[in-house]
Amino acid sequence: MTQQQAGPDEFAFQQYRTLLFAVAYRVLGSAADAEDAVQDAWLKWSAADRAEVADLKAYLTRIVTNLAMDRLRSARHQRETYVGPWLPEPILTGPDTADGVATSDSVSTALLVVLETLSPLERAVFVLKEVFAFSYAEIAEAVERSEAAVRQAAHRAREHVRTGRPRFTADRARQRDVTERFFAAASGGDINTLMALLSPDVTLWTDGGGKVRQALKPVVGVEHVARWFAALGTATYQGIEPGRMRAELTWINGGPGVVFHGPDRVVATLTFDFDQEGRISAIHNVANPDKLHAVADGTRHDLS
Repeated sequence: MTQQQAGPDEFAFQQYRTLLFAVAYRVLGSAADAEDAVQDAWLKWSAADRAEVADLKAYLTRIVTNLAMDRLRSARHQRETYVGPWLPEPILTGPDTADGVATSDSVSTALLVVLETLSPLERAVFVLKEVFAFSYAEIAEAVERSEAAVRQAAHRAREHVRTGRPRFTADRARQRDVTERFFAAASGGDINTLMALLSPDVTLWTDGGGKVRQALKPVVGVEHVARWFAALGTATYQGIEPGRMRAELTWINGGPGVVFHGPDRVVATLTFDFDQEGRISAIHNVANPDKLHAVADGTRHDLS
C-alpha cells in the first residue's frame, strides 16, 4: 500500500510494527509465528474502538504479547514431541544489531534456547522488562496480571536465564574474526585450527526436525565437533556435492553466522556462542527447511 493509499489507522500501526515483531519474535523464537502475531494484532487494532485507546504503544504491545503467549502455549506440545533438538528459527540481522551488545545478546540463538525453558508468562515478562525496559506496571497491564505476580515472574526468569546463559563481555570484532577463521578452517578441512578455535567442552546442536538427516543428540567435545566440521568440505550434504554448495558469512540473530546455499535453496545456517576467552563454546546448526524461510527471503530485521 502506498503512502497515498494508506489510511491514518495503518500509519498509526506501522510506526510500531518493528517493535511488535521484535517483541513477538523474542517471545516465540519463530519469525513466521511472530509475523502472524503481528498480523493478528493489526486485525484486532482495525476492529478496535479508537476512543478506548489512550496509549497506542501500550495497547498494541499488550495485544501482540498476549497473542504471542497464546501461540507459544499452543506450540509447546509440538516442541515437546519434536524430532531431535529444537532450535529457534534464524533471521538475518544487520551489523547495526551486532554493534549493540544488549540488543544482539537478547536475540542470540543461545539466549532464545534458554528462554524456551521458561513459561510463556515468564518469557513475555523477561522480554518486556529486560529487553525493552517496560515498567512493572506497564507489563502487568500488558500480560493482564497483578504487578506482584509480574515481579515474581521477572525474578524467576532472570535467575533461570542467569543460570543457563552466563554473560561475558562481548568483543564483536573478536567474534567476527573467530567466525571467519572457523569458516576458513572448516572449508579447508584444517582440524588443528578448528580445535584451537573451539572451547574444550564445545557443543554442537543440530536441528533437522526429522525433515533432513542431522544428529539427534548434541555433539559434545572439541575433537568430535572439530572432526564433524573438518569433513564438511568433502562430504555430500542433503544430496548436494561440496562443489555445488556455497557458504556465505553474514549476520544472523545479532551476531556473525554462516548461511549454506545449494543450487536452488538455502540448506542450513550456523550461529555461534563464545566463551570468555573468545573461543566458540556452542554452535547451532538449523537445517529444518521449515525454519529457513526467513533467511531464504533475504529480509534483514531491525530488532532494536
